[in-house]
Amino acid sequence: MSLLFRPSLHHFLSVRLLGTATLRRLNGEQHAASHFPGGSTPLAALSFEDPSAFRVKSFRELIRALGVFKFCSFPMLVNNSGKLISLTRSLLGKRGFSLILRPTVYAQFVAGETEGEIAVAMEKMSSLGLRPMLAVPIEEDLGESIGEHRYNENLEAMLECVRLSCSNALTKDPMMQLKMTALISPELCVKLTSLLSEQQYDLDLLVRAMDGELISFPGLTETENAHFLCGLQRLNKVGEASVMKVRVLVDAEYTYMNPALSLVTMAMMKKFNQKEAWIWNTYQCYLKSFCLGVKLVRGAYMDKERKLANQESRPDPIHQSWEHTNDSYNGSLDIMLDLISQHPQRYRLIVATHNEESVRHAASRMAELGLDKKSGSVCFGQLLGMCDHVSLTLGQQGYPIYKSMPYGSVDDTVPYLVRRAQENRTVLQGIRKERDLLRLELRRRLRMPLGR
Repeated sequence: MSLLFRPSLHHFLSVRLLGTATLRRLNGEQHAASHFPGGSTPLAALSFEDPSAFRVKSFRELIRALGVFKFCSFPMLVNNSGKLISLTRSLLGKRGFSLILRPTVYAQFVAGETEGEIAVAMEKMSSLGLRPMLAVPIEEDLGESIGEHRYNENLEAMLECVRLSCSNALTKDPMMQLKMTALISPELCVKLTSLLSEQQYDLDLLVRAMDGELISFPGLTETENAHFLCGLQRLNKVGEASVMKVRVLVDAEYTYMNPALSLVTMAMMKKFNQKEAWIWNTYQCYLKSFCLGVKLVRGAYMDKERKLANQESRPDPIHQSWEHTNDSYNGSLDIMLDLISQHPQRYRLIVATHNEESVRHAASRMAELGLDKKSGSVCFGQLLGMCDHVSLTLGQQGYPIYKSMPYGSVDDTVPYLVRRAQENRTVLQGIRKERDLLRLELRRRLRMPLGR
């Protein structure tokens, strides 16, 4: 069967709302009073208030986390982090800059640079009941295209990430993250997004192009078409290397290129998700001819999205309030959990959020639906160095919890860290609770008798 892809927000919204209403009507909410198989924990048992979760951290790690989070609590410093880093590097030089950054911000948010450092970080995550999810910190935005040779180098980095992800024997069901713009130029993605608003693309054509067939895609110039073919073949190599080994979670990027990214992700799903979900997208789709893996996120590009929409006189694509975003996230969460309760082998979900309310909501709903938390159909995800009180508690309660672990040299990861800091500054400024719990644990240790 040939599948056509033409994104429509109204279509997605209608399908999602209809799906929820239909499932609830068919289910009659009969799962609400179900028991808790597989050790599923009732809501009351899942608490993120206990500083004892940090007892697994060393004294140095506590001090470092408190210092970094204190720095991140100042909006002026976070907003101007790129300029501050450039100034510091110019004053201290590359070596001096690395000596300051490596034991502080870099150590808090990055797994390491060498294979040995990464292996140690992965083993530590596993020993804490957490699952490492490696991420190559390579991405592009408009005006940053780097040429075919560099995209091929990025491919080698992605293939190395696949190898590293499945090298840790302690990690069950390994995952990794992938940004499409590391392998396909953002300019082409924007062009494809524009074309998709006017015409449909046959997913079978993309799959054939992945297999090496010389397809001519409508609307593209000869140069654009050649680059698209190369990009699809690069992604095919990632898919072939990872299938049956590592689940690949395709990251969400900007809305002005997201339909194109979804198009390519759907094609990868069509090819590689025949029996199980190995390629995951970041939002729900309506195609049912393959297994579906969903990474559910709130989103991190709010300021830039609104700025671009204003510049181009487009409607603001972002919800007007935090409460509306919460409703949207938790509503989508309910849809996916309902689907998983019906077909646990066909649908998989990673609840990627630092929001405690949403984590509790997911855990409570899983228990109500009788979903076995050990089955792997539903897992949780947070960034390395953040929200550890939630991550460690989930791990201690037996939930599959992944920590996104970027890796690379200081120079390679600085642009990634700056972008993540600016995109997530509302989260960084709201980590007062985690700082308070870290302080409580630090005071407990300082009161302990010497030698203990």
